[in-house]
Amino acid sequence: MKYFAKLVQHRPEGLLLRLMLLLAAGVILTAGTHVLPVQAAEPVMVKDIGMSGTVSSYPGYLTDVNGTLFFFVYEYDDDSGEGDFFSELWKSDGTADGTVLVKDIKSEAYCDDLINMNGTLFFTADDGTDGCELWKSDGTEAGTVMLKGIRLGADGSYPSDLINMNGTLFFTADDGTHGYELWKSDGTQAGTVMVKDIRLGTDGSCSYPSNLINVNGTLFFAADDGTHGKELWKSDGTEAGTVMVRDIRPGSDSLIYRDYYSLSFININGTLFFLADDGTHGRELWKSDGTEAGTVMLKDIRSGADSLVDEYHGISFTDINGTLFFTADDGTHGRELWKSDGTEAGTVLLKDIFTGSADSSPSGFTDVNGTLFFTADDGTHGKELWKSDGTEAGTVLVKDIHPGIGNSSPYSFADISGTLFFAADDGTHGEELWKSDGTEAGTVLVKDICPGSSGSGEILCYFFSINGMLFFLADDGTHGRELWKSDGTEAGTVLVKDIYPGMGHSFPYSFADINGMLFSAADDGMHGTEL
Repeated sequence: MKYFAKLVQHRPEGLLLRLMLLLAAGVILTAGTHVLPVQAAEPVMVKDIGMSGTVSSYPGYLTDVNGTLFFFVYEYDDDSGEGDFFSELWKSDGTADGTVLVKDIKSEAYCDDLINMNGTLFFTADDGTDGCELWKSDGTEAGTVMLKGIRLGADGSYPSDLINMNGTLFFTADDGTHGYELWKSDGTQAGTVMVKDIRLGTDGSCSYPSNLINVNGTLFFAADDGTHGKELWKSDGTEAGTVMVRDIRPGSDSLIYRDYYSLSFININGTLFFLADDGTHGRELWKSDGTEAGTVMLKDIRSGADSLVDEYHGISFTDINGTLFFTADDGTHGRELWKSDGTEAGTVLLKDIFTGSADSSPSGFTDVNGTLFFTADDGTHGKELWKSDGTEAGTVLVKDIHPGIGNSSPYSFADISGTLFFAADDGTHGEELWKSDGTEAGTVLVKDICPGSSGSGEILCYFFSINGMLFFLADDGTHGRELWKSDGTEAGTVLVKDIYPGMGHSFPYSFADINGMLFSAADDGMHGTEL
């Protein structure tokens, strides 16, 4: 039951989900297996997977494997007397007949690590006997098997952080002897092995590898060997080639403390950028080429032992054409927009947007054709839409959407074919759909979906683009929160369908594009959460 609760808390307002097929860009399914182009398709339920009535099957974690949709459904089992939920693996080709249970695993685990590697689906599941372990599937019942019982018995090894590295699957797992360590798999039982016992011992001691990232074919991650604290490591997939890159904070103290922000990793042109604390300079920006000598603090942005970020604020990393944009507080200008070309001299405050020591708090970094769009507060116009070309002069307010000191608070930025779409409140229409071409004149309200000042409410929470069409969630005050689409014009911004008729909310989201068809979660009020 706890796994189902964890699933639901990832959903808007904890509501139950439904999986509906939404045909975008003029595609609709007819009875049978034919897909026909039409001008104005409506969503259709593919299959009522759950029991009859409003009982839901809670489909989730939609994953595309070579054009086939794989997903989990969560089935209610009252035979245990505790009303438990069990997750099962299903697949769909978009038709009722082609939407089938892959295998009756009877998984008791919260399974969210679905990954496509070389046309094979890898995932975690608990069959009720072996605990939560690594599985694979080719889409057939016979080909859906537990890859390896890493931890013997019913406890399970709980694999996590699955990442595909050039056809090899890396992950973390606990075999019950060595604790949580780094593992890899080539898709065979024999080839599923622990890479290295980083924190030595047979008492279940754990190095807890985390933040696995691929940098030009080398796996970087953070781990604690029990001697040096949580430090930067790398691996080529061999035991000998799995080594600590540098003891950034000498001794057993971790390079991080009280928060997780020091584990922010980003790969820019083959160089790893991250936050670390060497015990002297506080949390600062570092870079690494994978060598000890090449792992260096980029710049002491906030001099002394203070950090460029505190424990209450994260850091936004964004790569635009090889330049790193990020937020930092140098102790003088507040949290502002910075950039770096990977050198100390080239790591500079881009602009003191909120002049003085106050914070402009840039956020929502989005790259649109090489221009950085973001939200910031300059102390005069409130929280508004800004853009930057990487120069101080080119870092400017796009438009004071909510005139004066009021905040339009733009959020949920999305680049759709070179146009920025977002939600904002101009103080008159409430939160509505806007778009921008980067000019003041070209930054406009697309449509007042819910007339009046109340706004359409939490629109753009789930942005998805397919064939240049924007799909999103909105409430027009009549139909509840439903699926809408927009081509960027007022006339072309329309309700796709009132899936849950009347004022009820269908809450469509969790979008996936499978061969030009849009799959999404939704609630029609009659069938429960279904495909």
